[in-house]
Amino acid sequence: MKESFIRFFAPVLPNTADLFFRAIDNKVKEKVEKLNILISSPGGSVFHGLSLYNYLKGLPIEINTFNFGSVDSIGVIIFCAGKKRCTVPHSRFLIHGVKFNINGPSSMDEKQIDEHLKSIRIDQLNIARVIADTTGKAMHKIEEDMHNRTTLNPQEAKDYGFVHEIKSDLLPLDADLTVISEPMQHSKIQIPQIIQQVQAVSEPLIESYTEVLRGDTI
Repeated sequence: MKESFIRFFAPVLPNTADLFFRAIDNKVKEKVEKLNILISSPGGSVFHGLSLYNYLKGLPIEINTFNFGSVDSIGVIIFCAGKKRCTVPHSRFLIHGVKFNINGPSSMDEKQIDEHLKSIRIDQLNIARVIADTTGKAMHKIEEDMHNRTTLNPQEAKDYGFVHEIKSDLLPLDADLTVISEPMQHSKIQIPQIIQQVQAVSEPLIESYTEVLRGDTI
């Protein structure tokens, strides 16, 4: 059986989800029969997370998932796509409700607010259904745990039904591995501005010190 691994170490964002989809498509084209997803993610976009889950579940290949750190929020839903789901001994899972983010000044009328509320309710219901289908727990229990922002350690996650096995081994030495991570955001250092700031601070001090040496000030 041709086997491959994808390591996803990033938030679930439009750019990282796109990289994830492309990596999956490449493995399907390569006729991979067993795809192992190693995931550690703080969560992110519900839209992209649910889309990844549905896509993975619909593929005609075996999908397994492995939490190698922290799987939070919508990251849990991607993790649920695995036929076999494992986690390392030192890890965690976090499930919680859906929130709506507003960036910057914004105004909405009653219909727009109602539309967003309906979208949140549907997203939350879909997430709860995925977790219920995965764990075998009742919907009302899942919704209650989401509302309470439930955090689970490895053994609790296994008892809950998320995890089949707790183990440290991730992949073989010769594994076919694709890595997906969010690029580091480096801030640009403005050298001329720094020089100007240093001069603005140092020049008055130098002048004062010079005056002291001359005996003009004490």
